[in-house]
Amino acid sequence: MGIYSFKLPDIGEGIAEAEIVAWHVNPGDWIEEDDPIADMMTDKATVEMTSPISGRLVTVAGEVGDQVAIGAVLAVFETAGDDAPVAVPVGAPADTSTPRPTPAADALEALVVPEAPHVAPPPADAPAGPRTGWLPKILASPAVRERALALAIDLAEVKPGTDGRIRHGDLDAFLSYNAGYRPATTLRGDEQFKVIGLRRRIAENMAAAKRHIPHFSYVEEIDVTKLEVLRLDLNTNRGDRPRLTVLPLLITAICKTLPDYPMMNALYDDEAGVVTRKGAVHLGIATQTDAGLMVPVLRNAQGLNVWQLAGEITRLAEAARDGSAKSGELSGSTLTLTSLGALGGIATTPVINRPEVAIIGPNKVVERPVLRDGRIEAAKMMNLSISCDHRVVDGWDAANFVQAIKRLLETPALMFAD
Repeated sequence: MGIYSFKLPDIGEGIAEAEIVAWHVNPGDWIEEDDPIADMMTDKATVEMTSPISGRLVTVAGEVGDQVAIGAVLAVFETAGDDAPVAVPVGAPADTSTPRPTPAADALEALVVPEAPHVAPPPADAPAGPRTGWLPKILASPAVRERALALAIDLAEVKPGTDGRIRHGDLDAFLSYNAGYRPATTLRGDEQFKVIGLRRRIAENMAAAKRHIPHFSYVEEIDVTKLEVLRLDLNTNRGDRPRLTVLPLLITAICKTLPDYPMMNALYDDEAGVVTRKGAVHLGIATQTDAGLMVPVLRNAQGLNVWQLAGEITRLAEAARDGSAKSGELSGSTLTLTSLGALGGIATTPVINRPEVAIIGPNKVVERPVLRDGRIEAAKMMNLSISCDHRVVDGWDAANFVQAIKRLLETPALMFAD
């Protein structure tokens, strides 16, 4: 029998600590090598930590919401033999060359594990059982696990996707296939939960943006009747190319307008008092996920045509929702676009994605009567909202920027003219 202390590895450049956002195991579980044990969130991404060995989990570094320093002990395992990977013994003096652990990890390193009977690995034919026993590896995000728990679904009974991971669609398929399945209905009581992980990052970023940035918003209505005709024609003849929504066309108009309004595509370092006007358009696409709002970045949008934009929007949204987005795809935006799609409402006052200086929010397209040359006609109308940092963007410039976008959207042929 041996004891192995698994230290949190360096999971990102410049990262000093990571937050525990989910445990997939409990003390006492038998863990196979490469089984997922925890999800750790940094400033840039959520990383799934897997076990480097097979063994019985003795104890863990802390609870969901706790921070663990890089190099601190994340979990302690009891192994079946003496051939476990070399590790710092539990209770050994701390290595001063690594960051100090959190208080929870301090207590973990001070733990003295008593002698215990020899622990053998589970037999090959061991049956599946609850998490406190032996269980085949189940890959699922915290949100999927929470939903399955609420529906009283045993994830071991759900068929995963081709990559072995269970997603919300797999839960839907399980419910559809099991037509007689009816989860127990009970009165939902009060509940408290920690604001952790992505939700905490969102809360901190939104609070910082509103605390530091004096926002102002401007809304203009746009007649997109001709734009919708163009979009319909393009989709009818798209072949195997992705279907166009309004967003790729709007992005094309934004990119064509920005050279005349460089202050809108800028970053403001308010501590240094420096504004950096960016040449390339790295457009943040606000995306709703099960875990909360994420902003994957569509890089060099100014160099992509409408089909390429549509493809990238879909790819980035799917990557954000299934957790496969790389850290580099979640940072570095210069201007953000946020859309609620069909829920877009009449107008929005979006919060700026600091340190950017503007955020654009298209609202839903609605057909309504308009007056043209004394005649009432039906038209497709869409309101376009923009919020700006009033410290560096004047209302006059924001209004003119939106009016320039409006001209392109109302006469879409201009978007494709040199």
